[in-house]
Amino acid sequence: MTELDEEFETNLASDPDGDPPTSICGSKEVGAIAHLYRAEVYRSTVWRQRLDQTTNWAVISTGIGLSAAFATERSSPFPIVLVGALCVMFLMLEARRYRFFYVWRFRARVLEIAFYVPMLRGEGAKIPLDRGTALSDDYEKPQYRIPMIRAIGRRLRRNYGWIFAIQGAAYYAKIAMHPTDVDNFAHFMRRAHIGPIPGWLALAAGLAFHAGWMYLAWKTWADERTDKTKMADFLRSREDVNFRPPVKGVTPVSDGD
Repeated sequence: MTELDEEFETNLASDPDGDPPTSICGSKEVGAIAHLYRAEVYRSTVWRQRLDQTTNWAVISTGIGLSAAFATERSSPFPIVLVGALCVMFLMLEARRYRFFYVWRFRARVLEIAFYVPMLRGEGAKIPLDRGTALSDDYEKPQYRIPMIRAIGRRLRRNYGWIFAIQGAAYYAKIAMHPTDVDNFAHFMRRAHIGPIPGWLALAAGLAFHAGWMYLAWKTWADERTDKTKMADFLRSREDVNFRPPVKGVTPVSDGD
């Protein structure tokens, strides 16, 4: 009789109704969970590298656009505008990749909290059965863990906000200081012309674009700060993780004290 059979007979003797045990603590199950955690970390790492790839594309494209715009005295600032539009496409692509990355990050995080934290606390590798909770439901019916708008906001705050700011500063420098400084406002508006598009319209569109992405980055940041349920993706309650047992009768001071 194997160890699992003996465990099953023990549980059956204690529970004549034959209900399943409340936890899994066999060596085979523990090994399977460990391999599953390694797989989720690997997948999250691969998708994290894909995020870096799109950022590199945006940086390289920006460098090429700035080189073309400042190549000669008669060069137009239009390459900077084209590169900005291209970076918007990269931003949308990277936000979509970030949503996939967040799926694997969620799974690895749940495994860390539910499996490795008890072991690090000396409680042993005792895995509570996951009956219809976040992790098992996610494996059965995968879903995105973060909305697209928040993914865009995060990528703006981390990377693309700086790229757009550099592009805006370069566009201003091109029409205001290259090849020589402008003499007056009329001269400034004349340099801002892009083909048939008048200077005032090009500047207004540029200001609206930069104001838009700044507002989006701030709005998503503010929503995440006020959203009390954002950590529910990882656990319904983190009291068991944040709790620290008293040491020699002294309860540790909480963060709020």
